[in-house]
Amino acid sequence: MNAALLTDFGSTCTKVTAVDLSAHRILGTAYDFTTVQTDVAHGLDRALQKLKEKTGEIDYQVHLACSSAAGGLRMLSCGLVPSLTAKAAHLAALGAGAKVLKTYAYQLTEEDGEEITRLSPDIFLLTGGTDGGNTEAIVHNARVLASLPGKFPIVIAGNRAAASKCREIIETSDHPALVTENVMPSFNVLNILPAQQLIRDIFLERIIKAKGLTKAAGIMDDIVMPTPSAVMTALQLLSDGVDGKMGLGELMAVDLGGATTDIYSIASGAPGSAATLLSGLPEPYAKRTVEGDIGMRYSARGVVEAAGIQEVARVAGLSADEVERQLLRIDEDKSLLPDCPEMEKLDFALASLAIRTGLLRHAGTVHQVYTPVGPVFQQKGKDLTRVQRLLLTGGALIHSPRMHDMLKAALTIAAPEALIPWHAAPVADAEYILSAMGLLSQKYPEVAFDIMYQTFGKDVH
Repeated sequence: MNAALLTDFGSTCTKVTAVDLSAHRILGTAYDFTTVQTDVAHGLDRALQKLKEKTGEIDYQVHLACSSAAGGLRMLSCGLVPSLTAKAAHLAALGAGAKVLKTYAYQLTEEDGEEITRLSPDIFLLTGGTDGGNTEAIVHNARVLASLPGKFPIVIAGNRAAASKCREIIETSDHPALVTENVMPSFNVLNILPAQQLIRDIFLERIIKAKGLTKAAGIMDDIVMPTPSAVMTALQLLSDGVDGKMGLGELMAVDLGGATTDIYSIASGAPGSAATLLSGLPEPYAKRTVEGDIGMRYSARGVVEAAGIQEVARVAGLSADEVERQLLRIDEDKSLLPDCPEMEKLDFALASLAIRTGLLRHAGTVHQVYTPVGPVFQQKGKDLTRVQRLLLTGGALIHSPRMHDMLKAALTIAAPEALIPWHAAPVADAEYILSAMGLLSQKYPEVAFDIMYQTFGKDVH
């Protein structure tokens, strides 16, 4: 049998997927807890043993892996203007599969430098100024970064007139300096792909070793990319198609975890009406956002803060006091599984409201504004109201018998200005295959597409 083994070293679980490359089908999946604090090979071995019990002994010809273990790819970024180059830097970092801890704007201060040192990122993305524009801020920020302790790499992706100077400054420190194209070479023009590729390269060359994942390298061909990047790659393939096979078109995905909620959209997001004008920085066709304050366990309190405890209680069908009692149990044990009707109801509300909050933050908004020629509608961000397919992944979603009800509750909200996918049909990633298919697509795109089409391609209209 011609077979491939795909491994995802997650922060919580290590997931393995076996694929028959000839038949274009999944042979089996399994997972176990990631043992990043000791030796990641231990968790991998246990997951492989579970997989073997399902599939029998297989001689794999290909073994690829992705990783978000030990917190994934932790990044900081900075730009000049918050709504322009700083936002472009943020989009570039997220699209590369990173978790962006913070994005700074204007000139870094002494307090910013102290915070950067405390946060200790894996990579810092330094941007600022369009080509031929302001150089003062990015050069100042290069000096601040060069003065900081540590050896985290600094990617320079700003005004090309200042790139060499910034590199010279940073190279006087222990921080590696790498230059790529400006993320915003002209006003309101995004160019984030070169920065994203460089960030992924650094992840593979430097970060994997730092996180101890080379301990498992003896049984695999390569660790190809960060897990979120693998998911994004899979979604783009599913949307676009391959080799004459038509994809599913515009779609979205929600990945709900214990600590974060990731939202993906593969859609133009263009205004749906000639009477609507787009305002602000255009956003990429393939977009990812990470909500680090909302999740099912480590960030359960963040969901409550975002939605309000009364709304959590309403969606859960519990009193506010009972919600607080169950939250205290989560505070004491982040691995707690639903073990009573009250906890099941709270989990339903947490999942629903995490999805709602994530979608509202990811999507754009539209408002009526008045001009000398009369009222018009102004859109900021992406219009995702026409997206019909929403893939859902994450244990709290795919293992719940109430997944459809969760999405319905998430979309039941009085916010007509929000351009979220009001009528999207949910499709479950029931076997956690998205990251695996992103990996597989690096060598066998047609196999990956066929498997995903069989899984997610059913009619949702």
